[in-house]
Amino acid sequence: MTEIRFYHLLGTPLERALPQLLERTMQRGWRAVVMARSTERVESLNGLLWTYRADSFLAHGSAADGNPGQQPVWFTDVDENPNAAQVLFLTDGAVSGNVAGYDLCCELFDGNDDAIVAAARDRWRGYLEAGYHLTYWQQNQSGRWEKKAQANEAGGAE
Repeated sequence: MTEIRFYHLLGTPLERALPQLLERTMQRGWRAVVMARSTERVESLNGLLWTYRADSFLAHGSAADGNPGQQPVWFTDVDENPNAAQVLFLTDGAVSGNVAGYDLCCELFDGNDDAIVAAARDRWRGYLEAGYHLTYWQQNQSGRWEKKAQANEAGGAE
């Protein structure tokens, strides 16, 4: 069953955290879909990977680039998996009805916005009721991730 990780962004914006998580994904040999809520946001994040760090490159694309099957990282605002990705990144409150089609789903959310945090809590409860294995990661003051909670596949908290 799909593992779902919640990443609570506190001190680092999505634009800095997402490339780091995508680098780790690529290092493991996995492919990724990054889903946002609008075409404009997709293109902004897609463009970000060209400039986020001078000494790094992650192959990626979006519908504007074409050839999804050749892109290890695919940016989209559509609930799709055209590059046969194992990992789904949900950003900006994007929601997928196809989470079970991935090995791992990562929900990244801005912890400085109460409405976004409340929505993430609702999604956590929904996933828990559906029986997914969940982990909750929060940034500490140095920007590193700390595991704060997890729930097992049987629905119990650990």
